[in-house]
This record gives sequence, structure tokens and C-alpha cells, in this order.
Amino acid sequence: MYTLLEIRDEGGEKIMEISGLQKLTLLDYPGKLACTIFTRGCNFTCPYCHNSSLVLNDKNRAKLIPTEQVLNFLKERIGKIDGVCITGGEPLVQVDLKEFIQKVRAIGYKVKLDTNGYSPDKLKNLIDEELIDYIAMDIKNSFAKYGETVGRPNLDVSKIKKSIETIKNSGIDYEFRTTAIKEYLDLSDFKEIAQTLKGSKRYFIQNFIDSGSVIKSGLHGFDKETLLLFKKEIDAVGVECELRGI
Repeated sequence: MYTLLEIRDEGGEKIMEISGLQKLTLLDYPGKLACTIFTRGCNFTCPYCHNSSLVLNDKNRAKLIPTEQVLNFLKERIGKIDGVCITGGEPLVQVDLKEFIQKVRAIGYKVKLDTNGYSPDKLKNLIDEELIDYIAMDIKNSFAKYGETVGRPNLDVSKIKKSIETIKNSGIDYEFRTTAIKEYLDLSDFKEIAQTLKGSKRYFIQNFIDSGSVIKSGLHGFDKETLLLFKKEIDAVGVECELRGI
């Protein structure tokens, strides 16, 4: 049994829990030079999560970085980077996320948000207020196996479905992506995901690679031939699919 990190709200004061800052990335925000901010805390415990220190409340939990320190860094990087990626953990569990993004945008940056899609109302609010420019949502599995894959047996998959539709109809740039783990997904799951994502503009399958810091050890990715088979089946449904990690 895993104990999740809880997001604090001490004395009525909102806390933005930032525990990592990658100062430059050429990959995380398509088409832009960016930095990546890692928030602490999540509502899932995906066994293949590479950022276990941001998710689990154990001896390895990540330490916090003061928000002002991060904002000062962003001010110093004006003209040198174009965008800010906010990932986690799960950023949408942060009580101060909206206010933080407003500050980032006020400095002059475009914002990309990574999300698991389990907070559709918060996501829609950020979209409606034009606070994010790019969304990357993880599609964990077919809906019948979603709860098992994210460590929540009683998961309300309607929230996932709502986020998918919200993103597809948002009018902003986005991508959906699935991490391919042999122990959790097979061809039938990818076929169902493809049906769910019909009409989407961009879908990636990213092969699982054990970084050594995942929540559960002993998991495996797929060989290249199998990944190409998944791609072929998904393309046939009319969803444009690309592979990462091969």
C-alpha cells in the first residue's frame, strides 16, 4: 500500500508545491525552447511513474523549492526561453496552480500543461480563461483497465472521458499519449484507445523504459515490431499516431 503526498493548505494560505526545475528542454514543449517545472503530489499511483519522489509520501519524497525562486529564474530567462512546461506529479491537484500560471504568463511565457485528466472542471477553467497554450494528457489504458493501471480500483472514468472531450474541443494545441507497458496494455487496449480518440489531432505511444526510480520494479516495454503493429492498427482507425522511445 502506497501513501500519497497530500497538497497542503496551511492556515488558509494556498501553497504551490514545486519540487523540480529543469532549466532547459528542447523536447517537452514542441517547437519551443522551454523549461520544465515539476509539481509535487498526485491523485494516481501509476506503477510505472518515473517521478515517484513527487508522488509518494516516503523517505524519498522530493523537497520543495520556493515559488518566488522559480519566478525569479523565469524573469532572468526572458528572451532566452519561450515557454514553461508544468508537469508533476499532477499539476491540477495544486491549490495555487491558476494563480501561479497567471504569474508565469504575466512574465511573458507560453504555458504547456501535462495532466492525467482526472480534474476536468479545473482543466476547463484554465482553458476558458486562456491560461494555457498546449496540453499533453496521458491516456493510461482502456477504460475497463484504467483503475488498475493508475492504482485506483474505484476510479471514476467519466472524469477522464470529460477531459478528453474538453481538450479535443478546446481550440488550443494538444496531444494525447500512452506509455506502453507490457504488463498492463495489449493490442485490444490500444484499439479501444484509438476509438476513444477519434477526431484527435495528435497521439503518441511512448515505450516504457525503466529509469530506476519507478514506483514498481520489474515492468517492461515492448519491442519495436510490436509497437509498429500498435501504430498500424491505430492509424487504420484514423488517429494519427507517432512512436517515441524506439
